[in-house]
Amino acid sequence: MSKAGVFQVRQTKDTYIQQELSCLILIGMPGSGKSTLGRLLCADKRCAWVDTDYLMQAWWGMPLQAVLDHLGLEHFLDAEAELVSSINLRQAVISTGGSVVYRPRAMQHLESLGRIVYLRAGLEVISERISDARDRGIAVQKGLSLEQIYGQRRPLYEKYAQLVLDTDEQSLEQCVEVIRQWQQKLKN
Repeated sequence: MSKAGVFQVRQTKDTYIQQELSCLILIGMPGSGKSTLGRLLCADKRCAWVDTDYLMQAWWGMPLQAVLDHLGLEHFLDAEAELVSSINLRQAVISTGGSVVYRPRAMQHLESLGRIVYLRAGLEVISERISDARDRGIAVQKGLSLEQIYGQRRPLYEKYAQLVLDTDEQSLEQCVEVIRQWQQKLKN
């Protein structure tokens, strides 16, 4: 079975190993802490960390902004959804690109892999963290302000999130602890 939270028994040479099929997926605006927190969570959980923005760069062989410039917004979003939909992991922390929520098939696939956490940061904090976003590869319609992008995406993040974690006033360590406690509560 491939549903998140379901256990699968795998036979090895000498024993059976019970393995939980559940990834932790981080969504949110650029600058919300997905990559930073993802790395910390992996160190804590001793599991793999995957950043879909880095995967896009590796897949295309160029920086994310160059991929976006080359493909244009709609084709970029389609390529991102294709890449995300091809991820087949059992235990990992997955930090997504902020625009992944624009494609329902990508989000449905992520939901099948595990639990989704929305790292929510206020617009002012996001603005400070990504003050020079020209080379960051942020997928946006031309002419939209950061405030408009935030307004577009926030309801989508909230729609898919199983946990909303405010990152504005909490340290990284506090965020890790909140997620750890939430996951433990779900197991009980």
